[in-house]
Amino acid sequence: MVTRRQFTLGASALAFGGLTASYFGKVNAASLLSTASGFGPLVPDPNKILDLPAGFDYQVISQLGDAMSDGFTVPDRADGMGCFALDDERVVLIRNHELHPKDLAKAEQSIQEHKSALAYDQNNDGVALPGGTSKLVYNLQTQTLEEQFLTLVGTVRNCAGGATPWNTWLTCEESVMKAGAGVSKSHGYIFEVPATATGLIRPEPLTAMGRFNHEAAAVDPKTGIVYLTEDRGDSLFYRFIPNQRGKLAQGGQLQALVIKGSHGYDTRNWASNNMPVHKWMHAQWINLDNPDSPEDDLRARGYQNGAAIFARGEGIHWGDNELYFCCTNGGGKELGQIMRYQPSSFEGQAQESEAPGRLQLFLQSEDKSLYNFGDNLTVTPFGHLLVCEDQYTDVVENHLRGVTPEGEAYDFARLHMQTELAGACFSPDGSVLFVNLYSPTKTLAIRGPWDKFSV
Repeated sequence: MVTRRQFTLGASALAFGGLTASYFGKVNAASLLSTASGFGPLVPDPNKILDLPAGFDYQVISQLGDAMSDGFTVPDRADGMGCFALDDERVVLIRNHELHPKDLAKAEQSIQEHKSALAYDQNNDGVALPGGTSKLVYNLQTQTLEEQFLTLVGTVRNCAGGATPWNTWLTCEESVMKAGAGVSKSHGYIFEVPATATGLIRPEPLTAMGRFNHEAAAVDPKTGIVYLTEDRGDSLFYRFIPNQRGKLAQGGQLQALVIKGSHGYDTRNWASNNMPVHKWMHAQWINLDNPDSPEDDLRARGYQNGAAIFARGEGIHWGDNELYFCCTNGGGKELGQIMRYQPSSFEGQAQESEAPGRLQLFLQSEDKSLYNFGDNLTVTPFGHLLVCEDQYTDVVENHLRGVTPEGEAYDFARLHMQTELAGACFSPDGSVLFVNLYSPTKTLAIRGPWDKFSV
């Protein structure tokens, strides 16, 4: 019989305790759920979009083709997203659009003809590449979208990213296109978009943070160190130590994680259960030279120098002195893993070797009906993880999966559309969950009794 314990899992009942005190707001750790019942069974959605538990409802606040404040329409392929407080009533959402140059042919006319000095890159006709970000201003009290507009254009496949404690969004290119392939510049960078942007920003690639198939980013608010995932089957786990906290454009040192005493450790568990679940492993970090990596060999060079490899690192979330990140197809059945990292008390300093950080395989799925291809993830106001699924099959049945501190999973939502869920993030007050439906773009605001659980 299938049970919700069909995970290989580790950690203690306080595994997510650190997540309950992220810089997005404090929550009550005493409210942690000890079972996998979640909020009870899902109620069929009469609109055939998203099934939710009783008491919860969603509002479509933005969708593909909607007119925006700047004269453009909402672009397609909404992916990662971050939420920021604007004032007592309103929040800002910075939303990625994972668009490739070839997607221009299917874009609406104003995008097909968009030429701007503020575009990072353009095609051979001088048209801005369609990837980038849009900004939404949403009023929590009136439940209305007040405005939305483009904030970054000219980039390629803006996949996920991460919010910073200094109120910017790090948008990541999941592409390593090179100049000359129908574009004028090389890609594979992170760009920083301020939540205060009032229109298109002037893009600046953060080249010191590496050129690779970027997925997501998380910032330790104590140190300003940025942790980065890479969406490749032989990816590394990176950190960037900035020369000056909060000033990423001023450069810094890019590094890759090494399992102490294990050169080139394989965490993927594809061939064998190489990485035990719940066992803590001490981490070291090695410097990566030439982070601009014109030959896209950063991960290969890191691996040769001892860096551990991961199965498609994707969504990442920082809590209170620890982070979690998804490895989409890790594990013997390739259904997904969640890793947990706790930094050294001397993270990034010379004394780090005296008390090294440590890595743990927190969860490994053994049954696709319980957890399948976790991608973006966030933390709930009550201290659980909430993971967006992104299955790679002809017919998909993607969910938002809750994961308790004990490593048990439950269904929070079931998607009826044949696309992925992405960009899940909570309003700073914890009252609203925002999430994207990838294509055709829909951005939803979900409300409900977040403090009530089914027994």
